[in-house]
Amino acid sequence: MRIIGHRGARGEAPENTLGGFRYLHGLGIRAVEFDVRQLKDGQLVVIHDDDFVRTTGRAQHVESCDLSEAQQFDHRHQWQHWTFEEYTPSLPHVLECLTDFDHIEVEIKAVADEAAAERLIEQLHQDLKGFETSATITSFDVKILAALQHIRSHYKRGLLVEIPIGEYAIELAQQYECQQIGWKDQLATDEIIKLTQHANLKTSVWTVNDIDRAKHLQQLGIEGLITDVPQLMLQHLKL
Repeated sequence: MRIIGHRGARGEAPENTLGGFRYLHGLGIRAVEFDVRQLKDGQLVVIHDDDFVRTTGRAQHVESCDLSEAQQFDHRHQWQHWTFEEYTPSLPHVLECLTDFDHIEVEIKAVADEAAAERLIEQLHQDLKGFETSATITSFDVKILAALQHIRSHYKRGLLVEIPIGEYAIELAQQYECQQIGWKDQLATDEIIKLTQHANLKTSVWTVNDIDRAKHLQQLGIEGLITDVPQLMLQHLKL
C-alpha cells in the first residue's frame, strides 16, 4: 500500500502548493494527489476550489483568470506561520517538483460541457509529457473520462466516487476503461473493496487520517491510501 499525499500534504503544509509538494518530497514519499483546473487562457493550474476564497482569502473565480492573474494569489491564508509565499502553481511547475515520483494522481475537476473537457484534456496531454509511467488521470466527472476514452489516451485513468452508487461505480469504471477507482472513505466498505479488487481494478481510498482505519485498509490490500497527514502515517504504518 502506498501513502499518497492529499493535495500535497494538506494537513501539514499549504495544500496544492509548490512548498507543500516539496514538503512531501522531503518526507521521502513519492506518491501524490492534486487537483487541476483550466484558466480562461487555456493554461492549467493546481487548485481544488473553483474560487480563491478559502485558501487565499480573496474573492475571485479561478476560471475567470489567466495565468498571470492566478499567480498573484498567495495560498497561505490558513497558514500564517508558513515562511514562504505560495502563489497558485501552474501544472508544469508542479510537475517539475515531481520528476522522481512513481505515482501521481492528477484529479481533474468538473467541467461545464464536453467541449470544455476536450479542451482541458488536450492541454493536459501536452503538460504531462514525460510522465506517462507515473501519472494517473482521475475525475468524478465522466465527461473527462469520456474525453480521454474518445482520444484513446495512453494515460492510466481512474473514476472517483463520493456518492453511494455501490457496484454501479465498478460498471462505470469499466465502461470508461479505468484502471482504478478512488473511493471516498465512508463508502469504502470491506465488501465494496473486495468487489473492486475482483473486477481487477486498483483501489485508492480518500481521505484517511485515522491510524486504525489506515491499518485496516492496508490489511484489505488497497493500493493507495490518500491522506492529509502523510508524516503521521509514516510514523505508524509498516510499509
